[in-house]
Formats: sequence, structure tokens, C-alpha cells
Amino acid sequence: MKKEDLLHLEKLMSFLAAHFIRKSSWKDVSKSEWMYIAGELNRLLLEQHRKLRIGKDADLMGANYLYEHLIINKLKAYEGKKNLAGASTPNLSKLNRIVQVLGYDNYFDFINSHKEAFSFNDLKIEIPKATVNTKLLDELVGFWYSYNRNLPDNPDKINEERIWRSSVEIYRSESSGEYLIERSGGDNHKYYGKITAYADYVFIIMNSNTFIRQRHFISRLKDINEKLKQPGYKLSEMHFISTCISFNQEPIALFEIFQKVNNTRNFVADSISFLIESKELPASVVAHLKNTEGSRINYR
Repeated sequence: MKKEDLLHLEKLMSFLAAHFIRKSSWKDVSKSEWMYIAGELNRLLLEQHRKLRIGKDADLMGANYLYEHLIINKLKAYEGKKNLAGASTPNLSKLNRIVQVLGYDNYFDFINSHKEAFSFNDLKIEIPKATVNTKLLDELVGFWYSYNRNLPDNPDKINEERIWRSSVEIYRSESSGEYLIERSGGDNHKYYGKITAYADYVFIIMNSNTFIRQRHFISRLKDINEKLKQPGYKLSEMHFISTCISFNQEPIALFEIFQKVNNTRNFVADSISFLIESKELPASVVAHLKNTEGSRINYR
């Protein structure tokens, strides 16, 4: 195993730590947490197996594979050493299986997609002399689906009406206290960003760390501060204007609907393109996105 291989493995293990338990480094993860992550990966492997209708049993990893084989015998055993003589390369087949259930083609695709670490510090949303509405931001924490009518990437289907659904997670950083957002995108890439609120306005800025694409969002939740005072009130939907680079590489403005996901058991952390007639789409979303001529914003 070369030094570069060890650095790549570190990147994967830190990615797993951040993805499953919101810890920034593999060094901060306990043995029991690695066993939990292994269990989650096996669950995804079984799910993938069922979807592909593979006849033979799924090739799962042992509960201690991540901790014993990769952390103890690789990362900790050779941490800080210049001489890696005797260090064997991790099983590439198993590394491929791990990253494939996370949306990558193979281990090399994962490495190429993460050549540079994403830095939230590159994103700034600041409005001088205004107070951040943390009560509203706390209400936004959780899982959402976002819906929009984007331009199709295939010019032959330009008249085919489709709605693009993406998964969104909003959470508060334990280290900085900022509110962060992660969103799925096409071609297995992701957006990472910051979300903030002033008065009844919500602002989002997101970058992709795989290619040149940035997204900006703005929404107004009219009278939200009064609504949040009402007993039992829950914010379940937001309407945004967003800007980004479209699938055909042109700058566009979109109308987007965010809907809160209360039952996360069947939450799909991916982006999916649906025909506008699909039964999987909420009827209210379809009705609103179909109305391209009318007033698009619904200030709630």
C-alpha cells in the first residue's frame, strides 16, 4: 500500500463518519459507532440487492470489518509512518461495494469526486444590522423533498413534462452553530451549503464539490413569527425562487417547493426525475408546478 492509498482510505472513512453520524473525522468515531455504520451499509446493500432482483444472497460485510480491518489494521497501524512496507492494500471489491450503495460507480469514482474537501467557510450569507431568526431555523431542521420543473438534459425530450425531486437535509453544526444544508443532485453528486433566516425571509447558498454549479434560494414565509407562537404549529412547506446552472449548462431561474418529510422510514436520499403524471408526486405540488402562467409564489 502506498501513502496515497492510505490518504484515500482516510478520505473514505471520514466521509462515512460525516455521512452516517455527523462526525468530521474517522478519528472521532468509536468502535460501536463503526459497527452501527457497518450495519447501515449492510442495510443499503440488502436494499440494493432487492431492487436489482439478484438471485444469490447479498455479499455483506462483517460487523467489525470497518473498525478492525480498516481502522485498526490500516489507518491506526500506519498513521504518521513514512515507511508503509508490509502494509497490504484494502480489498478493492469491498471498497467498491461500500461506495456503490452511496451512489458512486466505484472506489475510483469516489476518490475522483473528493479530490478536494468541501469547505463551508467558502459560503457566506450576511445581512448587516439584522438579527438571525434562530427560532425559524430550528423549525427548518430535518429532512425535506424539493420539487421543480427543470429543463431536461435530452433535447429530444424538451416537450416532455417532468418534475425533478431532490432530497434535502437541514441540520445545525455542533462545532460552529451554523445551519447547514445538504441536497442531492443528478449524476450522484451532492450540494453542500448554508441556510439562514432574517425576519420572515429564508436564504440558501449551495455549492457542488464535483463540478461548476452553485445554487441560490430565497423565500418569504409571511407572518411566520406569529404562526410559530401558535400551539402545535408545524412548518411543512416552503416556496422558493432559485437560480442555478441547468442540465443543458445554461443559467436558469426556477420555482421550487420544499415539503417536510415527517416519516423518514422510506426517505430516498437521491434525486429522481418523474413524469408529471406520476402517482408518486404530491397532487398539490403537481397542481402548483403546472400553473406556469399564474402567480408562482405562495407566501405562507
